[in-house]
Amino acid sequence: QVQLVESGGGLVQAGGSLRLSCAASGRTFSNVPMGWFRQAPGKEREFVAAISGTGTSTSYADSVKGRFTISRDNAKNACYLQMNSLSPEDTAVYYCAARRTGFTVVSGAAKNYAHWGQGTQVTVSS
Repeated sequence: QVQLVESGGGLVQAGGSLRLSCAASGRTFSNVPMGWFRQAPGKEREFVAAISGTGTSTSYADSVKGRFTISRDNAKNACYLQMNSLSPEDTAVYYCAARRTGFTVVSGAAKNYAHWGQGTQVTVSS
C-alpha cells in the first residue's frame, strides 16, 4: 500500500525557517514527480512546489519563489521542502503528493496527483 508521511511542521516566528520532509513507502517514487500543496483555513488547497522524478526540474508558486526550495533523495524515497523567510500568510496544512506511475511531467494541478499524505501543520506567528 502506498503511503506518504509528512513531518517537520510546527510553530515558527515570522522570518524563520522550517524544513518539511515526506517519506514514501509501499513502492518507489524515484520515477514520478512529487509535489507540495497547502491548505489554509477557509481556503482551497493550493500548489506550492513540484519536482521531477530525477530532481532536475522544479516548479514553484509565485508566492513562494525565492523563499522555498523543493528537493528529493530518491535513495531514501523522500522529498523535502525547505521554507525560509516564513510569513503568517504561509500558515497552512502542508501536504506531500506523488503522481501516478507513468506520468513524468511536473504539475501544479492537485488533480494530477494520485497519492497524498495526511498533512503537517505549519503555523507562522507575527
